[in-house]
Amino acid sequence: MSAAEPRRIALFRHAKADWPQVSDHERPLAERGRMDAAVAGRKLADTAITFDLALCSTAVRTRETWKLAVHELSHRPKTIYEERVYEASPGELIAVLNEIPDDVHNVIMIGHNPGIHGLADILSGAAEGDARDRMNRRGFPAAGFALLSCDGPWKSLEPAVATLTEYWAPSE
Repeated sequence: MSAAEPRRIALFRHAKADWPQVSDHERPLAERGRMDAAVAGRKLADTAITFDLALCSTAVRTRETWKLAVHELSHRPKTIYEERVYEASPGELIAVLNEIPDDVHNVIMIGHNPGIHGLADILSGAAEGDARDRMNRRGFPAAGFALLSCDGPWKSLEPAVATLTEYWAPSE
C-alpha cells in the first residue's frame, strides 16, 4: 500500500446504554443513546470514509448503536458481529484487527470501554492537532469515535504505528 493510500480505522464506542435488570451483554440503548448513535453516524458520514468492513461486538447496545449509525452512511459496509470484541482488551482487539484480509482498506470497530479508548491510545504513535488531548481529556464517552490511519498490512498493526487523525464525541 502506498503512503498516499493509508488504511483507516474508526474506533467507535457504543452509545449510552440503559440499565434494566438484564445481563450486561443484553443491555439496550437508552433514549439518549439512540439519538447520539444517529448523530455519530452523521459525523462518521461527514468524514467521507468508505468503510469496507465493520467489526461489531455482539452486545445488544453495540448492535443497536451500529444499526442506527450505519443508516447515516452513504455505503453500508459488510458487518461481522464478533464475540471477541465484547469486553476485549486493547491487545485482544489488535489480534482481531490483525486477521483482517489485506483487500479490506477501511475498517470500523464498534465496541466498549476501556478497550476502545485504550486501543486508540496504544495504536496512535502520533496525532494530528489536539485530537489526542481532546480524546484523553474527555475519556472517550459513549458514542464517541477516533479515526486513525496507518500503512502496511493488517497483520503488522501494532502499538504506535498509526496516526490519530480525528476524535469526536457528543456534547454532554
